[in-house]
Amino acid sequence: MPEIPAVLRDVFVRFGVSAAVDILIVSGSIYWLLLLVRGTAAMTVLRGVGLVLVGALVLSQVFDLRMINWILRNSVTGLLVGMVIIFQPELRRALERLGRTGLRSVLHRREHEGSINIVVRAAMQMARENTGALIVLERETGLQDVIETGIRLDAGLSVELLLSLFIERSPMHDGAVVVRVDRVVAAGCTLPLSEAPLPAEYGMRHRSAVGLTERTDAVVIVCSEERGDVSLCSNGRMVPDLDETRLLRQLHRLFDIDFVEREAGATGDRRAS
Repeated sequence: MPEIPAVLRDVFVRFGVSAAVDILIVSGSIYWLLLLVRGTAAMTVLRGVGLVLVGALVLSQVFDLRMINWILRNSVTGLLVGMVIIFQPELRRALERLGRTGLRSVLHRREHEGSINIVVRAAMQMARENTGALIVLERETGLQDVIETGIRLDAGLSVELLLSLFIERSPMHDGAVVVRVDRVVAAGCTLPLSEAPLPAEYGMRHRSAVGLTERTDAVVIVCSEERGDVSLCSNGRMVPDLDETRLLRQLHRLFDIDFVEREAGATGDRRAS
């Protein structure tokens, strides 16, 4: 039986429970960060940085490039600082996700259920009338910086209020409405734009809806003025062209509320009456 090399023997001797835990934590953190940036522009940047570093390392070893070797050895700190600056939005989103407890959604589950039905009724009516709208449903992440870009209302949520805020003659119809539980906190708000590639048929409303959900856990409902359809954005993803039942089901899932199929029918009956 061949003898184990001294280097490998030394590794096996030092490998213990603490080393295994250390490897699992580092591996899990890297995997989680990769999942976080998957499908975003940051993933392309990360891939480019990785190719440059690997290429420089291979060339320096093959051709014995001492200057590049010295730069690579002494640039670790600078690379770490640079990565923090480049991936600042992704790191901020990761820390924001770690800070969520889910307690707020549980405490206001009944109020959220009533608000969802009101918002869905208003959204479907605006879609039928080809009225453009952006309705932001706040969850656990505070949206104070978004609220400050609009006009404070602090009014009770109702179908009539939402319809009046987005009619064409309204001075606030181009902005977003922020709903906190069962209150309309502000209207005419400006949302951050997403840099992710979207199909050409989606305009600024959809891009800003995706942009906000990339940075927070908010849910945004978009009514298209041109196509007369309803889209739902959450976690940086968009589900387009939803009917009333599918929209209700998606919102109940996002707010962790049991969905009963008859709710969609009841909503439709109330709207028809």
